Order: sequence, then C-alpha cells, then structure tokens
Amino acid sequence: MKFFVDTADVAEIRELNELGLLDGVTTNPSLILKSGRRIAEVTREICDIVAGPVSAEVAATDYSGMMKEARTLAMIADNICIKVPLTLDGLKACRAIRAEGRMVNVTLCFSANQALLAAKAGASFISPFIGRIDDAGSDGIELISEIRTIYDNYDFKTEILAASIRTVNHVKQAALIGADVATVPPATLKALVRHPLTDKGLEQFLADWAKSGQTIG
Repeated sequence: MKFFVDTADVAEIRELNELGLLDGVTTNPSLILKSGRRIAEVTREICDIVAGPVSAEVAATDYSGMMKEARTLAMIADNICIKVPLTLDGLKACRAIRAEGRMVNVTLCFSANQALLAAKAGASFISPFIGRIDDAGSDGIELISEIRTIYDNYDFKTEILAASIRTVNHVKQAALIGADVATVPPATLKALVRHPLTDKGLEQFLADWAKSGQTIG
C-alpha cells in the first residue's frame, strides 16, 4: 500500500518524507485555508519536497472553469495531480485532463457507481471518503471492498485512494481489502508505528542491556 499524507503543512510533510514513509500528498481547499498560505506557493514547496503525486484541487464547478484552473495548477510542477469533484463536469474534465497527459484524482466519492464512472473517465485515482460515509451511518470500508471488486472485474487501472481516514484501524482494513493508497493525516500515519508491547519490549531490552555493562562501538 502507498501512503499519502493529507495536509498542506510543509513542516509535517518534510518530516515524514525524511523518514521515507511518503509516496505522495493530498491537499484540498480546506487544508490550503488551514495553511494560511497562497495555493501556488505552498503547493510548489510541497512538490519540491515530495517526488510522488501531489493532489491540488480545482475550485471551479463548471467544466470550462475546471479546465482553466487545472492548466494553471499543472504549471506548478510535473508531479501535480489535478483533483476534481465527482460530478458530470468533473468527469468530463477528468477525461480531458488525462488526454493532456496529467494525473487526475477524482474526489468526494461516496458510492460504487460513482467510482465506476470515474474509472470509465480514466481517473488516475478515485478517493472514497471512508470517515464521512461512517458518519452518515453506512460502512466506508464496505465501499472500498465494492470498488475493489468492480475494478478487478474489468481490469480498471484507476487506483483506489482511501480518504477521510480517521483511525489506524481504517488503514488496516483498507489495506486488507486491497486499497492501493491510503491518504492519512500526519498524526495517524505516525500512530501506525505504535504498540504498547513494542514499548514494553524495548524498555526491557534497554534495562537488560544496561545491566550487562556493555557498549556497542
């Protein structure tokens, strides 16, 4: 599974990238607002840090506006992945942007039928929102499973990018089902390494090593 981090916080991105844990980054208008910076400035800095896809989202809702903004965003860096909403105009823009040789992340997916249409439009990534589906009383992980089955049935190349991940258990479940990518907040990505038995075992090893009186090197 690939790991993308869902943030526009450059310091967090740089730290995780230096750990060798990042395959890409996803941003959205809310995260850009939270960063307090101009979209072109912060996105360019992120693209300089991370070699993999960096999703930058259009704000327009009509086809012509999406295409204009997509071309502006594409000029930021070669690893920009244009993010469009899962609407009819968004799907039309997806096909056109892909024809121009750019990656496209189709976002705000809440059904398997929507995911099917995105794959037909040639999306590079489809972003089903696990947490928001759970919030609405449905099963976000079940949606990932449905999309995986459909894509495998027809050998679609669109990658399933599990989004709106709230917990480490979401990551595990998405990986078990076969999501290609998980995009997670920085804190959740860091939490994947933690386990109380790891901490307990390390504490015991260090205590025993101290008793041995030895040093290494």
